[in-house]
Amino acid sequence: QVQLVESGGGLVQAGGSLRLSCAASGRTFRRYTMGWFRQAPGKEREFVAGILWSGGTGYYADSVKGRFTISRDNAKNTVDLQMNSLKLEDTAVYYCAADEAYSTTFYYASSRYEYWGQGTQVTVSS
Repeated sequence: QVQLVESGGGLVQAGGSLRLSCAASGRTFRRYTMGWFRQAPGKEREFVAGILWSGGTGYYADSVKGRFTISRDNAKNTVDLQMNSLKLEDTAVYYCAADEAYSTTFYYASSRYEYWGQGTQVTVSS
């Protein structure tokens, strides 16, 4: 069982930055692929960014590519999402998720992820 707790959300003006963090419990965090998803009011949950258990370059939705950066620290059991140049359309609840499949292939579908955090609100204002 894995527990995920997000932090770092808040209110920011368009063009600003926020850093989200996800803290995971469990001794096998280093084996999990981690992802960030978001859900805006009235919309379906969508993939934002992800990173394999081995680290390295992340995977990004086209809408955030070049603005968001995902990183992980397996020693601290954390995965972060640095969000720069925020836009109004980035407003959503952001969720951290874990896929325990220990795969070398990255999967974008939310159905792959077995564990989810409670979410943190990000609001971008004009």
